[in-house]
Amino acid sequence: MSDSSNHFAHTAMLIRRPVSEVYDAFINPAVTSRFWFSEGSAKLEPNQTVQWTWEMYNHTVSVHVLDLIVDKKILIQWGDDKESTVEWEFKSIDDAKTFVSITNRGFKGTNDELINQIRDSTGGFTWVLAGLKALLEHGIELNLVGDRFPKE
Repeated sequence: MSDSSNHFAHTAMLIRRPVSEVYDAFINPAVTSRFWFSEGSAKLEPNQTVQWTWEMYNHTVSVHVLDLIVDKKILIQWGDDKESTVEWEFKSIDDAKTFVSITNRGFKGTNDELINQIRDSTGGFTWVLAGLKALLEHGIELNLVGDRFPKE
């Protein structure tokens, strides 16, 4: 049996905006839909389940909020698997800079399946952070997630 403690995806990035603005970008679907998913059913609130939809991929996932600490942390359960979680940590560097890290845990499968899942999640969340950076720092909507797998 393999050790699941290293079965996680992780990425991080500095965003040159105040921590409150960066945090809000992930809990408020009106902002999040500008750089990640196309629609969110509601703002993230403690113990609430919301739906996030990527219309371009005809995909919706249920997200259950496990923990929110304003301007510090977001922890969600991704889908129906209680072990599949995503955690955002926000560190205010100064009044205009925030360091965000995202960790996705709960991957299962064979070694090849684990490698594929971790690689895909790390890449996906890196695109999310790059899209957020462009939006908040420069007001540009790059559509990185939507263009990742364009329809033919």
